[in-house]
Amino acid sequence: MNQRSRITGHTAPTTDPDINEALRQVIAGQIGPRTPGVIYDNADGIFEVLAVTTDRDEARRILKRRAAQFAITVHEMTTGTVGPICTVWTGSDRVLKAVAA
Repeated sequence: MNQRSRITGHTAPTTDPDINEALRQVIAGQIGPRTPGVIYDNADGIFEVLAVTTDRDEARRILKRRAAQFAITVHEMTTGTVGPICTVWTGSDRVLKAVAA
């Protein structure tokens, strides 16, 4: 097997600013309007955002997922549980309470 065909599960960081900016924009779109203090709901419940982590290494550590690009710590308000998620913002998510930026 040659070096190019081996899959390692790790992508080397790029130094290309255009690629980094494009990735940042994709991740921002996946996070959506979820910032600390925002309350939103979807089919899974009502959530208050406690923290947003966009550092890939930290997100991967928090979520224990090798491909995580971000982590959002939420308080599930109906059950009282707190934990990290990495779900993307979709059309079925709805902001109930926004916070000033």
